[in-house]
Amino acid sequence: MRPLRPGDPLSVGGHRLLGRLGAGGMGVVYLARSAGGTLVALKVIRAEYAADHDFRTRFRREAEAAGGLTGRWVVPVTAAEPAAREPWLATAFVPGPSLAEAVTLHGPLPDRTVRALGARLAEALTEVHAAGLVHRDVKPGNVLLALDGPRLIDFGIALSTGATALTASDVVIGSPGYLSPEQARVRAGGGGVGPPSDVFSLGCVLAYAATGRRPFGTGTVAAVIFRTVHEEPDLDAVPWTLVPLLSACLAKDPQARPTAQEVRDALTDGVDEGEGGEGGEGGNGDSGSGREPDWLPPSLPRLIAERSSAVLSLPDPDPDPGLGPGKGQGSGSGSGSGSGTLVQPDVVREPSRPALSRRRVLTLGSAAGVVLTGGGLAAWAAARSAAGRDGSAGSGPLPRYVIGLHADLSGPDRATGRAQERGARIAVSDFNSGAFESGPDDSRPNGSGSGSAVGSGSRGTRSPHDSRDGRQDRPFDLALKVLDDAGKAKRAEEVAGDLVADRDVYAVIAATGAAATAVAVSRYEKALLPLVSVSSGADLFSTTATRAYFHLRPDEYALATPFIHYLTHVEKSRRTALIDDRAASRTSWQIVKDVSAYPPSQGTTTTHPVPADSEDFDPVAAAVLAADAQAVVYAGTSPHRAARCARALARAGFRGTRMAPEPVLQTAFIEEAGPAAEGWVITTTYVDPAEVPAAARFVETYRKRFGVRTVERYAVEAYDALLFVAQAMRELGGVEPERGALVRRLRGTTHRGLAKTIEFDPVTQQFRWVNSLFLHRVENGAPVFLGHYDKVRKP
Repeated sequence: MRPLRPGDPLSVGGHRLLGRLGAGGMGVVYLARSAGGTLVALKVIRAEYAADHDFRTRFRREAEAAGGLTGRWVVPVTAAEPAAREPWLATAFVPGPSLAEAVTLHGPLPDRTVRALGARLAEALTEVHAAGLVHRDVKPGNVLLALDGPRLIDFGIALSTGATALTASDVVIGSPGYLSPEQARVRAGGGGVGPPSDVFSLGCVLAYAATGRRPFGTGTVAAVIFRTVHEEPDLDAVPWTLVPLLSACLAKDPQARPTAQEVRDALTDGVDEGEGGEGGEGGNGDSGSGREPDWLPPSLPRLIAERSSAVLSLPDPDPDPGLGPGKGQGSGSGSGSGSGTLVQPDVVREPSRPALSRRRVLTLGSAAGVVLTGGGLAAWAAARSAAGRDGSAGSGPLPRYVIGLHADLSGPDRATGRAQERGARIAVSDFNSGAFESGPDDSRPNGSGSGSAVGSGSRGTRSPHDSRDGRQDRPFDLALKVLDDAGKAKRAEEVAGDLVADRDVYAVIAATGAAATAVAVSRYEKALLPLVSVSSGADLFSTTATRAYFHLRPDEYALATPFIHYLTHVEKSRRTALIDDRAASRTSWQIVKDVSAYPPSQGTTTTHPVPADSEDFDPVAAAVLAADAQAVVYAGTSPHRAARCARALARAGFRGTRMAPEPVLQTAFIEEAGPAAEGWVITTTYVDPAEVPAAARFVETYRKRFGVRTVERYAVEAYDALLFVAQAMRELGGVEPERGALVRRLRGTTHRGLAKTIEFDPVTQQFRWVNSLFLHRVENGAPVFLGHYDKVRKP
């Protein structure tokens, strides 16, 4: 919310204006207080648009359409004056975010929340359709999240069944990405657009809520509309339990879609209707009051509570001495100089208190209007109580700083990108709720110890047990801005440019592949915007060439270390065979070079090259047996070629230790090698968090929130990376962070993460990679995490 501007009225239709909720080309939405003290969102249309007869007719229709709906999940209209010089409409106020904002800030919603959201929106649409209306603009921005459930808003383009749309003939009615195929085809008249169109839009909204992405992608309006009309939706990331229903909602044929009532019935089985209550808005019962908003993930009730607190603590505006009977004190039903007119102040008042800084201000609600229910009052009281536990005077919102996530979410590395997005989102939620944890004291999965509180220059993040509400020593909140580069270099450069230009972004977590990273790094470096990478395969830029690039992964020259240690201390090999796969070029060369220079057990090594253009590993396998080798290190990076090597060794009868580097450990290797993959030991730079005791809560949250059984690789590493950045921001002190200062602070910050300790050598400024090398072994057709390479013992 922002302060009133010079020229803004003090009062509209008897409502005292408190501030601006939003503004656009057609008008302004204000937060206002009615004569009876009720908070409302009041939309005022500019006079130049109101002069258009068709526009005024449409606005009158919005007021009439919304005013005739009384359902629980529809925002009620409290007053309106379509005949005023500048028409206005007041709706009840919901202090929660829109669905679009909630997903942007906190990521996809869990399956349980999506089902509750869908059931209640379907109920709202059932009422809309029973009233003979079609909403025609069901989208995330028109869904507000309250503690007791969602609210469907903005009936500005609602259409009575059989009515004619009041638009130009070349205007598509609806929002691309959420409109139905029939909406995309019908540019005027509204014919053929009925209730099934809203069901299609609802399917798009629920797919977005479950995945954070539109089912028909992004891009130009023409491209999105084409995919909507001609292509199938992308539901790959949607929880499997929702796929059949959403597929039916998104059928191209309107007659093949379920009704809104059928959608509600299908989703109600998975929704406990007691959650959020049946007692109505502001009811007296526990369920109706919204005191148990179990339908929402933990991060969102807190956000709603903060906004409720911020709004309800606003001071009443000073009375306008010139405001008397006939100057805006009526109920909003009059005209002329009475209650329906705008009251323009003779003197522009200064805000009653200093305006908050741009980054401390909370955006309240959306541009359409909102309901402050009993749940909102309860949240406000809880927020005031929580903020006062430590005796602090302030209970206002904390400043919110943004961290970017530059990821491949739709290209060849989308699995890694999605995992890192999920891990980063959990980190943001944990930081904002005070539930973030630190790893064991020795930073290794098999170690012991517990986290300690963060102090000035401390070596780890605070355990959630150190503070009851997480606010006591947290000076700011975080938000995540996610952009997809699709694994393309050109798009990666554009994404980097977008994040660099956003001055609210203080650091970026990079989840892209090496090619995209190489293109993007220079953009971040020029802007001195910290770039943290946890999965890039190579150190593309040294600290002598860059200052802002933080590579939290061992480089190629470190990959030989686990091989040498394991074959010296676990499976002692005096004669080690190195298979130099020339298709891997530099990586294979580096491993062979290092292992040859420091042979395991101080024994001997033999090198056996395989040409890049050959997939015949039988000669190499025969040479390994002839050398009487006790262990083999495959130095390539191809899962397919590694599988051929494994099968050749098995056919030759080799029974010694077999090892390979991280790129080999893919499903393709295990499936193609079959039984020959059993027993292979692979060195990796990531952990299996399910086998790390310190990460137990992270694993539970991840599985529940995203509906998966296995936490994907690099998810917990991204979690650690984001909290590493957050810790450095905290260590800057109480001042607002600055990019250059954060670059310097990160090099001196040590963060004890769940997967590993993140720290940099004070002399070389290089990442201390020794904490980041682990071993897996293939057992019964699946990789089993063994732990940090120097903690593994022979079974």
